[in-house]
Parts: sequence; structure tokens; C-alpha cells
Amino acid sequence: QVQLVESGGGLVQAGGSLRLSCAASGRTLSNYIMGWYRQAPGKQRELVAIITSRGSTNYADSVKGRFTISRDNAKNTQYLQMNSLKPEDTAVYYCAADPYGGTIWNYWGQGTQVTVSS
Repeated sequence: QVQLVESGGGLVQAGGSLRLSCAASGRTLSNYIMGWYRQAPGKQRELVAIITSRGSTNYADSVKGRFTISRDNAKNTQYLQMNSLKPEDTAVYYCAADPYGGTIWNYWGQGTQVTVSS
């Protein structure tokens, strides 16, 4: 019943910025933990950022200080603001959500491609 749809990906030059959006439908996710993963070709899927229902956040060391995760519960949407983008940020970015903060994330978006050129 829960569907997550990412948007906002694209091609950007190194040093540029993008904001990814993840719109949820089918259920209100105000009490869900939400987050972003990314996966580059030949690489393992990596957890990028997490935001809890309280607004607490955690980031991968590789993006700390450059990326900001946020959520707007009124819009049932989460965001990933990406600044100072680097070529190594190139990946498919996936939105995820989980109702109870377990080890397995229940809901995933289809992914959006982010490509950073030098």
C-alpha cells in the first residue's frame, strides 16, 4: 500500500547541488524512519542518511557536511539536499522508509539517477 517515488535526480557538474524528493502515498509516514540509500555500478548499496520521526539525523561520513536530509510530514515527503557534489556521488539514489526502525527497511522507491561530472 505504501509507495515511494523519488524525483530530482539528473546531471550536474562537480561542486553543484541537487535536491532529491521522495513523495509517499498510501499511508501517512509521520511516525516512520526515513532515509536515503545510493548504489553506484559495481558498488554495494550504501546508506547515505537517516531521519527519524523526531527529526534526528545520521549521515555517512562520505556525505557529512555536504548533504542534508529533511522531512515534511504535512506533505508526506522527505528530501535530500546535496551540495558540493563530487563525481564519486554518482549513483542511483533510493528513498526508503520503515515503520518501526527495524533492521529491514520495508518500503523503497524506484530510484533516481544522480550523475556528477568533473
